[in-house]
Amino acid sequence: MPESGTRAGIIGMGSYVPERVLTNRELEAMVNTTDQWIVERSGIRERRIAAPGQATSDLALEAARKALEDAGIGPEEVDLIIVATNTPDSLLPAVACIVQDNLGTPRAGAFDLLAGCTGFIYSLSVAAQFVRVGMYRHVLVVGAETLSRILDWEDRNTCVLFGDGAGAAVVGPVPEGYGLIHTKLGSDGSGGPLLYIPAGGSRIPPSRETVEGRLHFVRMNGREVFRFAVRACGDGSLEALEEAGLSVDDVDFLVPHQANIRIIEAAARRLNLSMDRVLVNVDRYGNTSTASIPMALEEAVNQERIRDGDNIVMAGFGAGLTWAVAIMRWYNYRKKSG
Repeated sequence: MPESGTRAGIIGMGSYVPERVLTNRELEAMVNTTDQWIVERSGIRERRIAAPGQATSDLALEAARKALEDAGIGPEEVDLIIVATNTPDSLLPAVACIVQDNLGTPRAGAFDLLAGCTGFIYSLSVAAQFVRVGMYRHVLVVGAETLSRILDWEDRNTCVLFGDGAGAAVVGPVPEGYGLIHTKLGSDGSGGPLLYIPAGGSRIPPSRETVEGRLHFVRMNGREVFRFAVRACGDGSLEALEEAGLSVDDVDFLVPHQANIRIIEAAARRLNLSMDRVLVNVDRYGNTSTASIPMALEEAVNQERIRDGDNIVMAGFGAGLTWAVAIMRWYNYRKKSG
């Protein structure tokens, strides 16, 4: 078990997306939209859709297995599993518990974390604290979604935006000078009605009327969420950098939540960052919610764009409304074997 005050960082990553690709051209035959309309407003060209019978825990499990392999640890070495998701297999049990069983991690605790699309950064912050204070050595954090299950495929304002996928990270001890430098978590509960699912909980329980009224699908005020997102990613990142004693000049890469290319570009302008320092894959996967940041980060690590000692800013926003920023000095854990 690590000593109190241990630096915590990412020491393994993995991701998984379903095989089914849904293009904008296919959506043109499903809903009143066009490829041009979708690309101009979101930057999305295609997204992945889970197969029938494929649940969030299935996607999470695949990403988790890859992350453990990347970290070079076995299931028996995992102390805790945190799954950030908005689309659990069912209300009970937690997706994390299903992953714990199927992954074969006999001594790991497990719980889900619900914070909208911001869930991965919230979970990363929680995981790092467990490692830092010495309670756990290896915490598996997964962001996983099957958003296609909660979309109204007759609503072009939402159904064209989202996709399914999972991204995972093993959080553990890293050498001094590396790892998570600072996190800043925020929320504005007054914005809850801007992005929500009306029915299915204790306020409006499921019924024939709620199903017929299509109340179990995502509803979003896109204009207002856009405004919130730009402020959250841009101003939130600046505040976090100042609190960490860093400036924009110290940032090597921004890893924003992959919701909309216009939001990403606006945040980059606010930070005065060129787009070659911003990680983007929204065009190929759409908004995968809690999975978007780890998926984009792992992709860049695999491409060797991110190098040892790079300062990474992860910025997210989502239902709640929530927002969060994490600043990490990247530890190239793969160099130990390469």
